[in-house]
Parts: sequence; structure tokens; C-alpha cells
Amino acid sequence: MALYSGEIAAERIEVVHRAIAIRHLPDAFHGFRIAQISDIHLDQYTPPGLVERVVFQTNALAPDLVLLTGDFVSRGPLPLRLSREDAYRCGDLLRPLTCSLRYACLGNHDASVGSDVVVDGLAKGGITTLVDSHVPIERGGQRLWLGGLNDPGSSGGNLDLTLPNQPDGPVILMMHEPDFTDEFLAQPKGKFIDLILAGHSHGGQIRLPLLGPLILPLNGRKYVEGLFHFGSAQLYVNRGIGTVSLPYRLNCPPEITLMTLQPREPV
Repeated sequence: MALYSGEIAAERIEVVHRAIAIRHLPDAFHGFRIAQISDIHLDQYTPPGLVERVVFQTNALAPDLVLLTGDFVSRGPLPLRLSREDAYRCGDLLRPLTCSLRYACLGNHDASVGSDVVVDGLAKGGITTLVDSHVPIERGGQRLWLGGLNDPGSSGGNLDLTLPNQPDGPVILMMHEPDFTDEFLAQPKGKFIDLILAGHSHGGQIRLPLLGPLILPLNGRKYVEGLFHFGSAQLYVNRGIGTVSLPYRLNCPPEITLMTLQPREPV
């Protein structure tokens, strides 16, 4: 079982297809496709070859936007120096992503290793990291807004800076740790959020019948995987690519999510 969980199941990538209905979705974004990748944790237990396969499979999906939701490296058990070097190696491995729109947010391990180092390593791979900031995504003269929170478990995150004051289109928020969803949706700007993309939980890594997920981190225990609804807002929690604590996955494969946006019918 350990051999299967560590050598086979932990590297058997699943592409999860999701149709996501968004309120007031501009016509130009009907059918817009977003690929989400999360929790690479390069070199703790994630070999470079697995990341290369993730990039290859993501490119084959031909998404319009690629979003990476944190934890590119790991703080421990490797020395900090090596983890910092991994930030640049991870940027190099992600460089072959062919989608021109590539954005990331930071995770708790990234913050522990050094946010500036991870941001710089990703930038050298052609990936822009949003740290309590936002950008418009434009298509056909219309737009949606993309925000990226600084890791809320490490820094708290500032939603006022992360989202525009008066967004003139749907709002997508990248936030590494999903259990902060209720807190941020309750803030004044939370009413603008249409979709939150998170990771962190790894889906529990090992899921057993009746027992459920066995390895869940702090701030990733309430919303473990998949799609959750909060009125007009939605949260999607990606199972991630890598592992922590133990190099095993069982009934919980590494995940690339491909989301296709579609208009939400009025109630």
C-alpha cells in the first residue's frame, strides 16, 4: 500500500473539468477557460519530472488563463538555502507554460521560505505574483478582475488592496488557504467576489473509506476539496500537486483543474 501510495498514486495526475457559472459574466468571457495549479512543493517530495508533466498536460488543455495558488516550495525538511534555490528552479520548470496569461498568489510555505525570493523566482519564469493586488483581464473590450491575496495565514492579507474599489466586471480571488473564505466574504468588499480559488489542503492526501481525509493542515480543514457555494460567491479548492508530512496520496490524486466560465441564469 505504501509503495502504491508513494510511487504510483502520488504521481497519477487527474484533470478535473468544472463548469463555473458566474453572475453578470460578459459575453466575451463565455467559455473562457482557466487552468488552476496549486501546491507544487518542489523537492520536498515533488520531483521535477512531475512538474514537467503538469506543464505538459496544462499546455495540452490550451487554457485562456493559468492561475497558480501558492506553495511552490516547502519550508523543511530541506535547509532554507535549498528551499530558496527551489523557488528559482520552480520558476524554470513553469517557464514552458504556453498560456500568455499566468498569475500566482503566495502560500504559507512560500512566506516561510521568503516571499521576495519566491516572487522573484516565479518572475524569472514569466509568472506574475499578485500580493494584495489586482489586475484586469481583458477580452473583446470587456473585462473581469483578478486579485491575489498575500497568504492570510502568515500576513493576514488585505482585501481592500486586493480588490478594486468598484469592479466593472466579475471578480476572481486567489487565496491559498480556503478556511479564511468566511472571514473575507464577510468584509465590505467581499460582496464583489464571484469566485475564490484556493489550495493548501491537498485534499487530505490520504482518503480512506469511512475515515475520510487523514492529513489536513491548519486553515485547510473546513473546506477540503472541490466546489462550495456561498450565495452569489463560490470557492474551489484544488487538491494540489505535491505532498507534505508524508510522500503519499491515496484516493486523492494530484489535480489540475480546468474551469470553463459560463453565465449564471437569473434566479
